[in-house]
Amino acid sequence: MHTNSWLSVGPSLDECIKCNICTSYCPVAAVTDLFPGPKYAGPQAQRFRENGQPMSPDHSVDYCSGCRVCNEVCPSGVKIAELNARARAQIAKENGIPLRNKLLGRNELLGKMGGVAPGLANFGMQNSLSRFAAEKVFGIARGAKLPAWPKDGNFGKWFERSQAQRLKSEKKVVYYHGCGTMYYEPYIGQATVAVLEHNGFEVIVPPQNCCGLPLLSNGEFDEAAKYHQNNINKLSSYVQDGYQIVGTTPSCTLTLKEEAPELLDMHSKEAHDLKMAVWDIFEWIRELHAAGDLKTDFRRIEMVLPYHAPCQYRAHRIGKPSLDMMALIPGLDLRESHARCCGSAGTYGYKQEKHQIAMDVGADLFSFVKAQGPDVHMTACDTETCRWQIEVGTQMPSRHPIEIVAAAYGLYDLETRQLLIE
Repeated sequence: MHTNSWLSVGPSLDECIKCNICTSYCPVAAVTDLFPGPKYAGPQAQRFRENGQPMSPDHSVDYCSGCRVCNEVCPSGVKIAELNARARAQIAKENGIPLRNKLLGRNELLGKMGGVAPGLANFGMQNSLSRFAAEKVFGIARGAKLPAWPKDGNFGKWFERSQAQRLKSEKKVVYYHGCGTMYYEPYIGQATVAVLEHNGFEVIVPPQNCCGLPLLSNGEFDEAAKYHQNNINKLSSYVQDGYQIVGTTPSCTLTLKEEAPELLDMHSKEAHDLKMAVWDIFEWIRELHAAGDLKTDFRRIEMVLPYHAPCQYRAHRIGKPSLDMMALIPGLDLRESHARCCGSAGTYGYKQEKHQIAMDVGADLFSFVKAQGPDVHMTACDTETCRWQIEVGTQMPSRHPIEIVAAAYGLYDLETRQLLIE
């Protein structure tokens, strides 16, 4: 059962040896003095946040983007990003949460509301006057790219409409689509279904909730726990039946596998079983390929394609399976970015006071893309908010690697983002 034990810091605090490696790698501290660095806002400040002591007056922890680069480079294995997340939650518990943060934390609710009248919602959210008002009233940065609701309905409606055409097979896999695919980018889900069915798998799309990461990022741990428990309740029967669950958003799958159980101290058997059943889509495809069961009837794609592995993807500690699998496509000239972060960090870049920081963090990535030459006309990245950030910074479209693979199978048009088969 969930309790407020998430306010405790865990065993990693005293393992910090104050080497400052995390600060030297921190993409946020490199571009602003508002964040002194992971060591100072994390392990060092956490010693003043122990239970029973007054709250630390240092609120600079709110400028931590949660990118987890500090976790990647820490030689002692200190979970600095988690310390910072707990500190934000404690600040939120004591001081309350701004309306802006509550709105940004409820992506599922916003997705459902806008989907009722997508044309009206898009007009209301995309015109310059409403963006100016949203920045002045709510503090939502007008320069950040807001997704549009599809006029033909969300992914769930498409999947329901196409049931008669869907493959039926003894080989089955469960798809966790996440809010971005469900409400804003149904073509990601369509490409995923096409790739899985091309490899002989029947795709099951059960009822599911937002993973809760936007709530965790904004300090609403109690609400996030409800979301995670709902997902456990809805997906457990499939786990018990032995199905594997694949997801196309690395931040969502990381939340289901690690962030929600650890930050919220939710360690029931059902939570553990769900954690063990969840795979990133390309982690799963790579295993399929290693077993000799992946179809490799790829068409040539003559394209220079810059690829950026998102922070949350690297946090999976599984290598870069998207890159590994796209490398199988003949003619594709992959150019890997080694930028630390795109800067968006989920809802971080949507906050007016943090938007320019997010753009400054992403500057190295944007420069890398532009340096690849005039033949580059699109990029690839696994997480939706990262793709949207890259599109703002480079002024060119960005695609999910599953779209690249679907196109290589001849199932999908990369320009129109339409299936070529049904």
